[in-house]
Amino acid sequence: MNAHFSVPEGAWHKSSYSDGVPSNCVEVADLTPHPAGGVCVDVGIRDSKNPQGPALTLGLPAWKAFLAGLR
Repeated sequence: MNAHFSVPEGAWHKSSYSDGVPSNCVEVADLTPHPAGGVCVDVGIRDSKNPQGPALTLGLPAWKAFLAGLR
């Protein structure tokens, strides 16, 4: 899902693999309150050069699959 939504700036975290070059930065944010188990349900992904632009949202299963694909 491609979404434009308001997330507090402090919620976004830059990837530890970003090299500091503005063209290579990805940020993620936990977008939902944590249920009793403390696990996020939705994750936002955005381009740090365009923080007001669209962000991609993923549910937890899709986020886990995305991370597994990166490994």
